[in-house]
Amino acid sequence: MEYHRLVTISTTPEKRPGKGRRSTSRQDLASETWSLLQRVTFSQRPRFMSVVREFDLVPPQVIALQALDEPKPMGELAKHLACDNSNVTWITDRLEERGLVERRAAERDRRVKLLVLTPRGRQVRDKIEARLSEPPSLITSLSLEDQRTLRDVLRRAAEHLDQA
Repeated sequence: MEYHRLVTISTTPEKRPGKGRRSTSRQDLASETWSLLQRVTFSQRPRFMSVVREFDLVPPQVIALQALDEPKPMGELAKHLACDNSNVTWITDRLEERGLVERRAAERDRRVKLLVLTPRGRQVRDKIEARLSEPPSLITSLSLEDQRTLRDVLRRAAEHLDQA
């Protein structure tokens, strides 16, 4: 069963207080918008997996590479990945074996291990990001006006990421 079939969206119009016409509630509109965005995103999972496999990685390793703009303690990476510290150890071991990251002791507390991208790790991460940035046909087939509108709306939504 496809994901979008699992999400139930109420599209029954409701009367707005003080208005004579019927329209979809703000919550229904937000829910439908979010469901559609998820549907579009999840439709690209096979493409994402294909790119990840090209680099002989698994998704958590790619997410870890993307998260390491700056040196990051392993515990902080575990929170970012929403996983147990032991999983980050496994991920780090595999990335370190490939020369993509290295562990360094933190200056202020040598017990804390920081993960740092190596130059090779940065290069691999950049190549993956470039491949994943290639837009799928479901985006390129939209009119330029629709592409600009979609970009602008998503840009405004993304401005709230740091606040979340």
